[in-house]
Amino acid sequence: MNRSEDRATHIEQHSIEWIPAAERHGTPRGLFPVWFGANVQLTTLITGALAVELGLSLPWGLLAIVAGNLFGAVFMALHSAQGPKLGVPQMIQSRAQFGFYGAVVPILLVILMYIGFFASSGVLAGDALSAATPLGPDAAIVGVSVVCVVVTVFGYRMIHLLERASSVLSGLVLAYLTVLVVTSGDLGSVWHPGPFHGGVFLLMLAIAATWQIAYAPYVADYSRYLPEHSSTGRCFWWSYAGTVTSSVWMMALGAVGAALAPQALKEGFTGYLLDLVPGALRWPVAAALVLGIIAVNVLNLYGAFMSFTTTATAIRRFSVTRTVRTVTVLAAGGIGTYLAVAGRTSFIDSYENFILFLTCFLVPWTSINLVDFYFIRRERYDIAALFRPDGRYGLISWRTMAAYVAGVAIEIPFMSASFYTGPMVARLGGADISWILGLLVSAVLYHLVMRDQREAVSPEAERVLSV
Repeated sequence: MNRSEDRATHIEQHSIEWIPAAERHGTPRGLFPVWFGANVQLTTLITGALAVELGLSLPWGLLAIVAGNLFGAVFMALHSAQGPKLGVPQMIQSRAQFGFYGAVVPILLVILMYIGFFASSGVLAGDALSAATPLGPDAAIVGVSVVCVVVTVFGYRMIHLLERASSVLSGLVLAYLTVLVVTSGDLGSVWHPGPFHGGVFLLMLAIAATWQIAYAPYVADYSRYLPEHSSTGRCFWWSYAGTVTSSVWMMALGAVGAALAPQALKEGFTGYLLDLVPGALRWPVAAALVLGIIAVNVLNLYGAFMSFTTTATAIRRFSVTRTVRTVTVLAAGGIGTYLAVAGRTSFIDSYENFILFLTCFLVPWTSINLVDFYFIRRERYDIAALFRPDGRYGLISWRTMAAYVAGVAIEIPFMSASFYTGPMVARLGGADISWILGLLVSAVLYHLVMRDQREAVSPEAERVLSV
C-alpha cells in the first residue's frame, strides 16, 4: 500500500482513476458507519417532518417513511456493491452506459444535486450553531462550510474516520433527543390513522425513496478502495442496514416532532429541538447536531469534486494534483455556501421542491446503471476503456440517451409538486407515481436496446490508464 494512503491525516493521492489491488483495504463492515453517520443528522429529520407538513397523519406518515426507505435503499446498496468490483468512482463507471462524453449529461445534473444538498444542509447547520453560540446564522453557515472543505480535501480516509465518529457521537445525542421529543407531548393524541390520502402518501413515499436514490451517484465512491474479492452480498447488506436504520429513525423522529409541535417546522425545527434541552447541555447537543451535518456535507463536497473532475478530464486531459483538488473543493463549497446564505429564509419550500426535482432525473439514471451492471455486462467491464474516448464504450451512446430521455419524459405528466403538477395527477386522485414509471420505463428500454452489448471482459483490466 502507498504509505501516503495509510493515514487519515495525509491527503488522498487518488481521484477518479482505478485503485490498484495493492492499495485496496478495509472490509464491507466499514460501510455501515459511513451510511449510518451520513443520515443521523438534521436534514434527514426535516425530510421526515415533511410527512406531517404535507398532510398525512402520523401513522400513515410513518408507514410512507418506512416503505420508501426500504424500497429506495435497495438501489442505493446495489450501487455500493459496484465499488469493489470496479475500483473506480460511480460516475466514471457511468461512461460504460452513456459513453465517454455522453456521461457528462447525468454528471452535470448530479453536480447540481450535490451543491443543492450541501446548501440545504448548511442552512440547518447554521441554525444549530447560531442557536448555541454568539455567531449569527450566516457566519455559522460559513464556519461549518470551512470545516467541510478541509475534511474533503484530505479525502477518503478522513471522511471514513469522520463518519465513524459521527455515527457514535451524533447517534448518542439523537437518541437523547428522541427521548425528549417523544416525552415532550401527548403522543397518544396524535397517534390516530385519520383518513387515508393516497396521493399525499405516495408523494411522501417518493420523497423517502428518493432520499436513498440520491446517494446512488456517489455511493460506490466509498467502497471502491475495498479489495476486489469483497463479498457483493456483504457490501449490499452493510450499506443497506446503515442507511435504512438511520434514515427511518431520523425521519420518524422528524414526523413525531412535527405532529407534536406543528409550528416547529415553520418556526425552525432546530430551535424546537434545542429548546427541549436543558441549558447546560445546549452547546454539546448543538455541536453534535452540527457534526452530523458536516458528516453528510463532506460526502456532498467529495461527490462534487469527483463529478467535476470526471467531467473536466473528459473535456481536456490533465493531472488531478493537490492544487486542483483543493481549488475544486473550495469552489464547490463556496457556491454551496452562497446558496445556503441566500436561500436561508425560504428553506422548507425550496427543499421540498429540490427533492422532487431530483426524482425526475436520478431515477432513470440509477435504473440504467444497475440494469447495465447486473444484467447486461454482469459486473464485467474494460476498465481501461472507461478512460479513453476511443475505447469500446464510444463517445456518446445514443441508445442509452434514448432510454434515459424516455424515462424522464414519462415522469413529467405524473409529477406532483408545488412548482408543477402533471395532467395525469388529478386522474389518479393526486398520486405521484412518476418515479415508479421512470424506473420501469428506462430499465425495460435500456435492456431491450442494449442486449447485444453483453461482453466477456475480465474485470481485471490488462492496462489501466491514469487520468
